[in-house]
Amino acid sequence: MPRRVAFLVFPGFQLLDAAGPIAVFETANRMRPGGYELRFVSASPGAVRSSSGAAFQTRSFGRAAGIDTLVVAGGDGTYEAFDCRVTRCFIRACAAQARRVTSVCSGSFLLAGAGLLDGRIATTHWSVTEKFRRMFPRVRLEPDRIFVRQGNLWCSAGVTAGIDLALALVGEDHGDAVARRVAQHLMVYHRRPGGQSQFSGLLELEPADPRFAHLLDYVREHLTEPLSVAALTARACMSPRHFARAFHRQVGITPAKAVERLRADAARALLESGARSVQQVAHDTGFNEPERMRRTFVRLFGAAPSALRRGAAGAFDTGAPIGTRR
Repeated sequence: MPRRVAFLVFPGFQLLDAAGPIAVFETANRMRPGGYELRFVSASPGAVRSSSGAAFQTRSFGRAAGIDTLVVAGGDGTYEAFDCRVTRCFIRACAAQARRVTSVCSGSFLLAGAGLLDGRIATTHWSVTEKFRRMFPRVRLEPDRIFVRQGNLWCSAGVTAGIDLALALVGEDHGDAVARRVAQHLMVYHRRPGGQSQFSGLLELEPADPRFAHLLDYVREHLTEPLSVAALTARACMSPRHFARAFHRQVGITPAKAVERLRADAARALLESGARSVQQVAHDTGFNEPERMRRTFVRLFGAAPSALRRGAAGAFDTGAPIGTRR
């Protein structure tokens, strides 16, 4: 029997939050015919417009009993959907009966609003982490993750991370080889580990507390300096324990990870500009050693600096040509 995958959308949903996972499951059906039955549902059946204006034709929620996997999209309309009692009840019913309940981007607000994430680890798009923390203090939010799983609940980060999530679901259902073939067909990197960091907006992040905004500005302008946690603590004129807690609350990650991310984001921009060698970029962004930068890039971006540099020049390189199998 095909596994029924229901995509929950609402007025103002983000199109790619739904379309990315849909493409993954649709492609998997080509490789495992009849593996999935795709269904689009909403609180009010009919044409539901995304924030881009494109619309999905949906049916009413109906019974949750026949659903294998629920995928809740995110987007600008999330917060109005959050107030819909029918939507929250349907999500809770799916959590009780479906094999998996998942969210993409700010769709995690709907899972949390339905009471499913209290005491659990979750993630969401980096840009709404502070709002999520204020609204759901009982949820153990980890904003620097591509996706997380606890039991039958899965949450993914913003937009394209929904593709990573869907590839992981297909891999769970049909094995890693099928997920790899789907990724090759879609011309995306093969399923990234759920623990891989989001390509975040730390370069543009402005914490509410001006002390930390100024501190991040300092880090951005002094990437070649040691920038130890002790040095940052002294610069902020705070005690070490208070600094660590306050920094994590304002920025969402530890000071050491923030420095690493700022260096990595700056290095990536320099590499993709093609103006400098890998060795020079490592020196100019504080990594100093190319090998240290390579390990960081593989962990954060899923590819080595040399691969990203070639990709910027027009070659999509994951170590083997897309569309080939070893």
